[in-house]
Amino acid sequence: MTTALPRFTPEVLFVQVRTRHTPTFGVARLVLAPGEAVLVDPLTIAATSYGLVVEVRGQVALCTAGAEGGWMDATPVLPGDLHQVELDGSHGWCVSRHGWIASSSTVAMNPEAPPMQAIFGGVEGFMNYAHGKGAVVLACYGALDLVTLEAGEAVTISSDHVVAFPDTVQCRLRPSVPDGVQSIQTGEGLVFDFAGPGAVLTQSRGPRRLTTWLRANGVSPRS
Repeated sequence: MTTALPRFTPEVLFVQVRTRHTPTFGVARLVLAPGEAVLVDPLTIAATSYGLVVEVRGQVALCTAGAEGGWMDATPVLPGDLHQVELDGSHGWCVSRHGWIASSSTVAMNPEAPPMQAIFGGVEGFMNYAHGKGAVVLACYGALDLVTLEAGEAVTISSDHVVAFPDTVQCRLRPSVPDGVQSIQTGEGLVFDFAGPGAVLTQSRGPRRLTTWLRANGVSPRS
């Protein structure tokens, strides 16, 4: 389902993002102008200025500042770095659902956009599509890595380590092992083949690998 864009006055500036405690335990402070709104992952909201209105709509929270403006702190669930992408409206970005923590209300998140249809074949998958104009704040589990590809250069990256990439980069999603366990919803057992020119944002640690390690070592929700 597409996240609708709330209305606010045209003279409002795009949200300002100030980060601290990076690269290990990043916190993003989103500073809002009067009447400005941002979309945020509800699980990451740590603190807000007094009077900031927070409306949770499913898996997204709409945070709106009052007449005096305001701020909110977003903290990723897993430790790691933060990265900000500025969209200028010329193209969109494919973003990991677990990597997205916040974006300007002028940025729409649409998992049914054509680039998502091309990757997942019409099924809602483990990535979302951001387009419009404004800031998108991404979280990495571990450190951020930028994989830069020249024209004609190709690389294969585990889906667990892909954070985001522009829709101008050529990509293909496929099983990492033929006939292996795989899931479009979580990315398990899948890898991306990317071809340049372009760049891919990756993370040095994989959330699913953490889950696998915990289970293998006797740590689970039931233990």
